[in-house]
Amino acid sequence: MESKLEKKYGLFTAIAMVVGIVIGSGVFFKAEKILTATGGNLKQGILAWIVGGIIMISCAYTFSVMATKYQYINGIVDYAEATVGKKYAYYVGSFMAIIYYPTITSVLAWVSARYTCVIFGFSITGGECMTIACLYLVSSFTINALSPVLAGKFQVSTTVIKLIPLFLMAIVGTFTGLRNGMTAYNFTHTVSASTANGLFTAVVAASFAYEGWIIATCINAELRNAKRNLPLALISGTLITMTAYILYYIGLAGTVKNEIIMAGGEAGAKLAFQTVFTSIGGNLLFVFVIISCLGTLNGLMLGCTRGIYSLAARGLGPKPKVFSQVDSMTNMPVNSAILGLFLCGIWLFYFYGANLTASWFGFFTFDSSELPIVTVYALYVPIFIMFMVKSKGLNFFNRILMPCLSLAGCLFMIIAAWFAHGMAVVAFLIVFFVVMVFSALISHRSETVNK
Repeated sequence: MESKLEKKYGLFTAIAMVVGIVIGSGVFFKAEKILTATGGNLKQGILAWIVGGIIMISCAYTFSVMATKYQYINGIVDYAEATVGKKYAYYVGSFMAIIYYPTITSVLAWVSARYTCVIFGFSITGGECMTIACLYLVSSFTINALSPVLAGKFQVSTTVIKLIPLFLMAIVGTFTGLRNGMTAYNFTHTVSASTANGLFTAVVAASFAYEGWIIATCINAELRNAKRNLPLALISGTLITMTAYILYYIGLAGTVKNEIIMAGGEAGAKLAFQTVFTSIGGNLLFVFVIISCLGTLNGLMLGCTRGIYSLAARGLGPKPKVFSQVDSMTNMPVNSAILGLFLCGIWLFYFYGANLTASWFGFFTFDSSELPIVTVYALYVPIFIMFMVKSKGLNFFNRILMPCLSLAGCLFMIIAAWFAHGMAVVAFLIVFFVVMVFSALISHRSETVNK
């Protein structure tokens, strides 16, 4: 078994991974929630996209500065170790591997299935949808496990495809709306009164649409000239994403009334495309939306399959010798990938029972598509603080100003999550605490065995 990952990705693939991981389901999946949260107030909805985008870009910039200093194996875990220490990095890695990657990946499998079901007229919470979700989950795992290079090429191709419906809606929808007055109507009319809580809820929802860029840092050990290419990919990719989202949101406002989008749910987006591009054209572009979601799923699975490997490569976590093995033929940490798929299955089961049907979990019911993302922002806080303390050779802008802006964004996300989810945050934190205790027990056992 070969234990070293090879340099096999270039700058364009890295940019495609940032854009491809971030752009996908979120802008379609959460647009209706943002409209609902803001009472159909289009200006406040755009503000939510802007605030979420600024937080993403500032954090991405700070990590891009870190990328010029630290280059190891798996992105955020390495930055946590270099800034705060090995113990903190272990807990960050455990959270990413056990909660973050599999929760978001499982949700993306369902979202991809959701839009597929809209095309065929199936229920988005029924057996057909969950079967398709499982199929997509296993298919994405198979591509990543058997051929990482093929997965990278698929990421590039789906990135190009997923931009088609976004920019077509942005251009054609805006032009149509300006001509027929729909854009002016949606900008001047609200469905219900908006509140401060509504803005917080909208920003948290936008965080799902923006999340994923940090996962692209997990390929820095496999990226050629990573110290140059990773920062370029992070900044370019996040700027492209923010621009595309805002333009799409404005274009969507030129198709149908906001109240129709809010009431129609998943069918509302389909109706919007059909209104502008006719029934056939709308369905075709909706197929592109599905491909877009699958591209995002592929990018998330890339991080999911490497989650446990990032710990095992340091001699940490359960069975490091088992999960640090890299297959000599595929250059893929297969054992880590298998465990990642298993965790995705568990969290897909939870997502269905907690969010798609009458809750099976009582008090422990929370939105696994949003709260893990906010937790990541909370975990960034010590990293940014210690980065400012340790990076004495950097100028004021890179060492103080941008990290402070990133910190402010992280704190805003934490406050917004409480306003948006209330006691569900407590339920999630209990689950988070249990996972961290479990990780601590494994760490203690490993240290005892090694003594």
